[in-house]
Amino acid sequence: MLFQLFITFMKIGVMSFGGGYAMIPIIQHEVETHQWMSAEHFAQSVALAGVAPGPIATNTATLIGYKADGILGAIVSTIGMVLPSLVIVLIISSFFYKIYQSKAVHTTFYGLRPIVTGLIVYAAIHFGFSDSMHDLFTWQVLFTVLIAAGVFVVVHKYKWHPLTTIMLSALVGIAIFS
Repeated sequence: MLFQLFITFMKIGVMSFGGGYAMIPIIQHEVETHQWMSAEHFAQSVALAGVAPGPIATNTATLIGYKADGILGAIVSTIGMVLPSLVIVLIISSFFYKIYQSKAVHTTFYGLRPIVTGLIVYAAIHFGFSDSMHDLFTWQVLFTVLIAAGVFVVVHKYKWHPLTTIMLSALVGIAIFS
């Protein structure tokens, strides 16, 4: 059983392009093929993996391994899932380290910074506010922007730890929006 868990999740780990959510149908197919758990338990495992910290596909693999063969099954499934990515990253990083000193590589990464920043800002606006422009002018939006600005100031200027700002922002959000 342990060998089957390892091989199955290693195979999935090798093919894990497109992110964890893209792997869920593949994991489901393997679970059904090996009859490691019922469809209902699989759905519950995916839901639990989605709310737990970390990558959903790896969390799902861990839960399936645990259900199939206990703690050892969870460990073997997790190793099988992450080992291919680890090996690929190590190989790529060894080549990258050799070309990192290149001026072209430095300027490319410097040029990517504003793109990544723009995408993050877009995601924050897109998920933080509704699509309607009318909804952008409410007291909730004003307080959301004030909280975000406050977080920026205390993290940037006063060097507060991000976890502290997350906890305080959550408390402020509960107090204001409840």
